[in-house]
Amino acid sequence: MSAKRTERLLTLVIMLLSSRRGFTKEELFEEIDLYREATSVAAREKLFDRDKAALREQGIPLEAFSEDTLFDNDNTVQRYRISAEDYRLGGVTFLPEEYAVLNLAAGVWDQGSLDSAASRALRKLSSRSSDGGTELTPLIQPRITTDAPYWDVVWLALTSRSPLRFPYRAASTGREEVRTIHPWGMGARFGHWYVVGYDTLREAERFFRLSRMTGEPAVLKGTFDVPASFDMNATLSSLSRSEPDRTAVVALRPGSCQVLRVRKDAEVLQTGEEWDTLRVPYAASSPMAATIAGLGVNARVEEPQDLAAQVARLLESAYEAALAAPHGLEITEGIRPVPRRKSSSQDHLLRLLDLVPYLLAHPGSEVGETARKFDVTESQLTKDLDLLFVSGPRHYPDALMDVNIEDGRIYLTNARDLAEPVKLSMDEACSLIVGLQALRELPGMRNNEAIVSAQTKLTAAAGDAAHIGTAVATKLTEDDIDPTLEVLQAALQTGVRVEVDYFVPTRDEITHRLLEPIRIFLHQDTWYLEAWCVDSDGLRNFRLDRIQSASLTDQPATANVDEASLARGRRSASPYRSGSSDHAVTLVLEPRARWIADQYNADAVEELGEDRLAARLRVASTSWIPGLVAGLGGGAAVVGPEDLREETLRWLQAARAHQRLA
Repeated sequence: MSAKRTERLLTLVIMLLSSRRGFTKEELFEEIDLYREATSVAAREKLFDRDKAALREQGIPLEAFSEDTLFDNDNTVQRYRISAEDYRLGGVTFLPEEYAVLNLAAGVWDQGSLDSAASRALRKLSSRSSDGGTELTPLIQPRITTDAPYWDVVWLALTSRSPLRFPYRAASTGREEVRTIHPWGMGARFGHWYVVGYDTLREAERFFRLSRMTGEPAVLKGTFDVPASFDMNATLSSLSRSEPDRTAVVALRPGSCQVLRVRKDAEVLQTGEEWDTLRVPYAASSPMAATIAGLGVNARVEEPQDLAAQVARLLESAYEAALAAPHGLEITEGIRPVPRRKSSSQDHLLRLLDLVPYLLAHPGSEVGETARKFDVTESQLTKDLDLLFVSGPRHYPDALMDVNIEDGRIYLTNARDLAEPVKLSMDEACSLIVGLQALRELPGMRNNEAIVSAQTKLTAAAGDAAHIGTAVATKLTEDDIDPTLEVLQAALQTGVRVEVDYFVPTRDEITHRLLEPIRIFLHQDTWYLEAWCVDSDGLRNFRLDRIQSASLTDQPATANVDEASLARGRRSASPYRSGSSDHAVTLVLEPRARWIADQYNADAVEELGEDRLAARLRVASTSWIPGLVAGLGGGAAVVGPEDLREETLRWLQAARAHQRLA
């Protein structure tokens, strides 16, 4: 990050905002010392062209015009300015409770493309909020991820209204074809991101799942109009999961295989001392085969035969991968660092343009509090303040800002031109508008007055950028989860215990639990309940889709939970808790199974070449690991510890033999 370039850009903004008449290049070069440091006239011109592009890229409305229309195309007589009306955020203010829900809306974005945009938007609006100290601890914490393949490219095409071309493998045919669309909207549902638009080949509106794109999309030249009636929220609601259209007959050992017994519309055909027979509906053979393979010797497919053959192939492939797995592999790269996005001069400039109106709106702000607000160290904040002090035209009287720090508090004056925050950009508006929509869709929050009023004000303040609210949408809960969510939220609101029947796949049983709910959170498209388990006398996480029934009791929740531990857990939002008695398990993951490292919160990974990954997991029990690798059909193999490796080999060998006897 170049402090000199940031200073030059900031000074340029200050000057271009200060005059309606604008400035010629020569006048700007004369007033801004850092342009005169260029090694040649050509270098100075190039520097200026880069700076203009950088400001426009950040949504700052830099205008170029001529006072004489005869010379509109003559760069030598052009003047430059920034229209204060187009630059400044509208005169909207937020009540403390409204700003609190905006905080929640910004917090729904997981680290990714719109996470930083949400932070920037919140930063801008902080100068438009009265400081009431209102903080909301959400009872339900949704998360929206943007880690789908090619998300950024599709977003660029959507926001620029440019056609998009990409290779795509259709789920219905399995064929790969090149498709060209006019992207009208993007949406997330069922754990996947979709782009919706006009398919130029089919000449009709179509859905495309980003994870089925088989290569890098290309943004094409040209533009298009989006139908006025298009609304991504309504379009996303029309999308449905594949309904079960096949039936399997499976033999199960009595008391086992609860994962199949609790399936919707599963039917017991016969019971016996050695085997029960179950008819199970399913939609796709691959996930069904993986589930049955993971049950090992406790299940076998009676019909259809193609499903039985697929189960056998998975077990065979898993066994071969287990035999071929390396011995004595140790991960040496250590714990994965959290990736940090590199900061650029443009990022730095935006932070400074947000810092000025914040300090003017909050005179006497504490250094430490302000640094936390802007997610920088106190040392970096001090450097930012120093940069503000020296930025501005040198030859104008009283043109520089005054920055003083007294007793750890910041006072800023003489910054009239930067007193208002920059208008929200497209991605900033999207992050908060879609975040508020996601909150508003959750049970118990659909009629929240603060959310409704904040959304109305935000839409007005965003101006033209607000139209993105109809182009991007998410649906984070489904009908099968909503009733459980409502019961658990009622328990949180009233502070009572709940009774649940809970399916534990690692033990293949359904247990009855008495719980004291603490919070509900979404992790990778799966909802979890964090609760104090009275029976286990400890904190536990429970998947909502495994709760078979939930009912309120009249018993008050009384557990004394460590708030510091809860705060750490809320920041990480991971469903997996580590403990001193946990076991370390090292797996080798093929490319198609790399998701295991993230899904199970691996504490260390190491690249092995050819896109293979070694991952170390911390697990409370290892009993479920053989079933996991069986269902992956060669996508993963246990390499440590050695006793688990041998146990998995024996498990897979027995499962193979069992299937051959079926």
